[in-house]
Order: sequence, then structure tokens, then C-alpha cells
Amino acid sequence: MTVKAIIFDMDGVLFDTENYYYKRREKFLSSKGISTKHLSPVFFVGSSMKQAWRQILGSDYDKWDIEQLQKDYTAYKSSYPVPYKRLIFSDVKDVLERLRRQGVKMALASSSTKSDILLALRETDILSYFEFILSGEEFPESKPNPEIYNEAARRLRIPKSDILIIEDSERGIAAGLAAGIEVWAIKDETFGLNQTAANRLVTSLTQAIDDAF
Repeated sequence: MTVKAIIFDMDGVLFDTENYYYKRREKFLSSKGISTKHLSPVFFVGSSMKQAWRQILGSDYDKWDIEQLQKDYTAYKSSYPVPYKRLIFSDVKDVLERLRRQGVKMALASSSTKSDILLALRETDILSYFEFILSGEEFPESKPNPEIYNEAARRLRIPKSDILIIEDSERGIAAGLAAGIEVWAIKDETFGLNQTAANRLVTSLTQAIDDAF
């Protein structure tokens, strides 16, 4: 394939944030007396909390004010911000600069909230590399629904056959493939993700770009 554009996921691709998210989430839920022992850590990778409350709360779902719970979680996250500067993968800036020089269009499509995405990209000075960013909260359904990637392809105005998606999570891989776009996955060494559906596995962004070009 001739790669003219790349759509990046954020967490697990640009930032090594999943462990931080997991620990912060567990502390918040524990403070509310909510357990997630019935769920594997893999369940949360690539998902948003808005789509996870029913599985988290199970039979107690109707006993909670979900809107308030989400607001409380958002406030809690603000009190414990992600150290994005420390968690950005070491090769990200070099890769983005290399792609910019080659004239490759870049976009970002993440299940994270728009505010979190903007904070991450601004703190690490990489926002300017992207033509646009899309958040899962902008769509009725988050990944694995393919709409976020369909919309990204539409905005890029490039044939899907010339677009590459770089992902890591099972949901993200499924979303990209359902959109009819080539998906390469950064190999997971932590959560035991099932990434076998991806068109290719790579160990890093650097390897992905070396292989693509």
C-alpha cells in the first residue's frame, strides 16, 4: 500500500498511559465502594468510562446516578492529572517530525475525552502535527464502532486504501478493520491483549514507520 495518511490512536500508541489510568480508576472506584474484581484489566483498555459503567456496576447499575458518578470521576481525574510529559513514548516526536517532512497527513482518533486529548498533545507540544483530532465522546458509540475512523477518513479526503491506522487495543483494531482501513498494532507486553486481528504487529512507532516507508 502507498501510505498517504496515518490515523493514530492515543493511549498505548503515543503515550504509555494505560497503567496510570488503571491505578487512578481503581482508587476512584474504591473510594465509592465499587469493585471491579469481576472485570479483567483488558476490559478497560481502549474503552471509555461512559461506555463501561453498566459492566462495572452490574446488577447495581440502576441504584446509581450515572451522570453524577461520571461528573465525580471527571473531577477526580482533574485532581490527579496524567504526567503526559513523562509518559509519552520516546520516539513519538521524531516519528511525527519525520512524517511531516515526508508530507504524510496525520490525524488522531481516540476514545479519550476531548479535554484529555488536548491536554496531552499541548503538554507535549505535538498538537500541531495533526490535521484534526477526534474523540469517542463526539460519537453515539465509541470503538469498536467504526464511525470514528469512517469520519476521520472522510475528513482526510484520502482513499481508505492509502490510509494506515496505528492502534493497540482490541476495540480499536476492530473499529479500524470494520471501517475498511489497514490497521497495524503496537505490540502489547502488559495486558495480554488479543491483537491477532491486526494486519500487522510492530514493536514501536519507529518500526511501523520504517516498515510503511
